[in-house]
Amino acid sequence: MTSQSVLTLEPKLHPQLAADTQVPRKALLDRLEASSRTPVAAIQAPPGYGKTTLLAQWAERDPRAFGWLTINRGDNDPGVLLRNLAAALDRIEPLGPGMAETPDASGAAVVDAVLPQLGSALASTALPAVLVLDDLHLLENRDCLDAVTRLIDYLPVGFQLALASRGEPALPLARLRAEGRVVEVGPDDLAMDSQEAGVLLEHGHVDADGVDVAELVRRTEGWPVALHFAALSLGSGRRRDAREAVLASDDRFLVDYLQHELLSRLPERQLQFLTRCSVLERLSGPLCDAVLATTGSADLLESLSRSNLLTTPLDRRRWWYRLHRLFRELLRSRLERQDPALALELTRRAAGWCEANGLPEQAVEYAMAAGDADRAARVVAAAALPAYADGRLGRLERWLGWFEANRLVDRYPAVAALGAWVKALTGHPAAAERWADAARRARSGVDGPPGAAPPGPLALLAAASGRDGVDQMGRDAERALAEAPTGSPWQAWGRLLLGVARLLAGDRDAADHNLADAAEVGEDAGVDAAVVALAERSLLAMTRGDWQQAEALAQRAAAGARRAWLERYPVGALLRAVTARLAIHRGDVARARDDLALAERLTAGLTWALPHLAVQVRLELARNYLALTDAAAARTVLREVDDLLARRPRLGILGDQAAALRAQLDAMRSAAVGAASLTAAELRLLRLLGTHFSFREIGDQLQLSQHTVKSQAMSIYRKFGMSSRSEAIRHARDLGLLVE
Repeated sequence: MTSQSVLTLEPKLHPQLAADTQVPRKALLDRLEASSRTPVAAIQAPPGYGKTTLLAQWAERDPRAFGWLTINRGDNDPGVLLRNLAAALDRIEPLGPGMAETPDASGAAVVDAVLPQLGSALASTALPAVLVLDDLHLLENRDCLDAVTRLIDYLPVGFQLALASRGEPALPLARLRAEGRVVEVGPDDLAMDSQEAGVLLEHGHVDADGVDVAELVRRTEGWPVALHFAALSLGSGRRRDAREAVLASDDRFLVDYLQHELLSRLPERQLQFLTRCSVLERLSGPLCDAVLATTGSADLLESLSRSNLLTTPLDRRRWWYRLHRLFRELLRSRLERQDPALALELTRRAAGWCEANGLPEQAVEYAMAAGDADRAARVVAAAALPAYADGRLGRLERWLGWFEANRLVDRYPAVAALGAWVKALTGHPAAAERWADAARRARSGVDGPPGAAPPGPLALLAAASGRDGVDQMGRDAERALAEAPTGSPWQAWGRLLLGVARLLAGDRDAADHNLADAAEVGEDAGVDAAVVALAERSLLAMTRGDWQQAEALAQRAAAGARRAWLERYPVGALLRAVTARLAIHRGDVARARDDLALAERLTAGLTWALPHLAVQVRLELARNYLALTDAAAARTVLREVDDLLARRPRLGILGDQAAALRAQLDAMRSAAVGAASLTAAELRLLRLLGTHFSFREIGDQLQLSQHTVKSQAMSIYRKFGMSSRSEAIRHARDLGLLVE
């Protein structure tokens, strides 16, 4: 090789690193060092992920010798590639004279002639080492790729070939994976976490304590080059908000980088495809075909993902993909700037495809983005309750907020009625009334276009309001049932409210029948009306003294309730109050207090929008507090009950129950003791004291001696301040620990 050739080659034999301070990638370096007996290390990621930096840090830290070859387009000649490989290997250990020479041949013939000699020299290398081939994605010649593949088989133990590439190289990686002969590092591995991002900011002279680093990492998805440009932006003093520090559409550093490293190198077809697909949150072949009015999108997405062009598969089948957040923002900004009408049309097509293919929530998002209010309203009417039931309340509130912000509530009575119902369920009474008024106006054609809101929600809202008394509540619920389609979620809510109306009227048998129907229909439809109905039935079982059925119904309710629903939605408070009462009956005071704490938190969201439930839950809480002799807490919730009954006084037996509990609270003597002072054994005995069983018969059931039963009974009398079994039973019933 001539001296001129050596001078030309010299830069290729060293890492091409920027001058910026590097952030140590300790976890990745530990992983690479641990792979020293794995023949191949493949680092694959889009530009800007720090592949070269990682390899250079590895070379500094690893005690083995490193040879380096940065691939460029000129290496697509087999003769050139082999000479350069020989030069890189010679830096590790001299190969001897003539090894860098290639015969006067071309293509596969050169590889066949030279590679065995090079491989033989490599196999005889005395020391373990690492040969780095950087920018391997630039190697496209089939013979050159074959030379690299064959070179792997010559590697001696302890010698590694490190390959850095933007995309998956045309090498037999699948075979190497199956054989356990490759360790792979991808974009997810190279993405920086908050700690590494903080170090990068500090190296850029940015006070990390003054920046929301977690938000910065979320916005950039840990993309090192984007974090670098964010540090430059934050360090300039012009911005301090992490969300504004990385806006791909207006950060000229990032825009210039993406333009130079990605967009300028893409074929026109791929660039147009990606630009137009930037309107999509997620991409699939059929969706892209429909939106772009083209074919072959699935193959193109597959190719883009394997090229690591910031296109990531979201599932193993490689059906769904997504663009990197910042890359998508840049492309979307370009599209909207160059052809805003096309951007809207593409978004409308996406909404139509999602609606037709069973993706209602995505259809709503695209419809709103395109300003297609008619489609958004139609899909929201179908998707709102499932979204609520699954705990996606934030998304549902954003949908409703979009209609309100665009002054469209009066135009779409179906959305207005749904909004009123959701606001009522989530504890916003004033908003519920406002949305209900809008639904009624739109339905009657007053101050809005004619059109009928779904009768189910409107009739249910009337029933749930309790404004006109228990009898009217029942009639409204019956009307909702008659108008709601079979299988509709409104059927479950209608049956529930009908059962509650019967309960408030004092007809327990009819109430239980309607509530059982509500539970069955609600479970089939997957709505939380079933959970409320089962909790109501559990309370009815307690009033009959059937604690075993009460437990079974409560367990069924808890099993059918979604975790998000139980922990976040106010209507879940009834079940918590029920399980607390059951825990007290079992003697499990600690569990009762835990359930009461959860019920208390949720009860704050039960307002006069659902007055029957708001009052009933607070009455159950008062019973529990009285059983635990927590007079202050009982007094507090009863005051809240008084306020609710002042606004909605016609709630049937609930008013009488409230009066009875107030009287019980007033009559409670200062020395009276409840479940809080009884032991678990005494609570178990208390349940049987109210029966006709003798102490001997009770002892047989509890597997205790008659003497032990009598001793525990006397302890209960003493703690209650009573002198006989009958007085203790009456006191326990007053406290809600026993029922008739």
